[in-house]
Amino acid sequence: MVQGQTRNLQRKAVSRAQQKKAAPKKGQRAIPPKRAAAVKHATLQKSLSAKIHNSIERQIASASESSGKLSVVKSSSQQSGPSASKARR
Repeated sequence: MVQGQTRNLQRKAVSRAQQKKAAPKKGQRAIPPKRAAAVKHATLQKSLSAKIHNSIERQIASASESSGKLSVVKSSSQQSGPSASKARR
């Protein structure tokens, strides 16, 4: 049981550093494994995936240049709302 006066005691102020640490950081967490082969495999996989993404980006860019103006096209499933389903019946 608490003895003495506890009403007017000041609480410890939470510092800004502690407030920032409370929220998790964005991004992927990677703890490197202790085996050298696993580390080598992970770096190889990361570099290969980066190359694949870059080639996809280049293909999309070249396709967009050849076709001209780009526009956002909604699929037919998005356009078919309640009114479209009534028309089908």
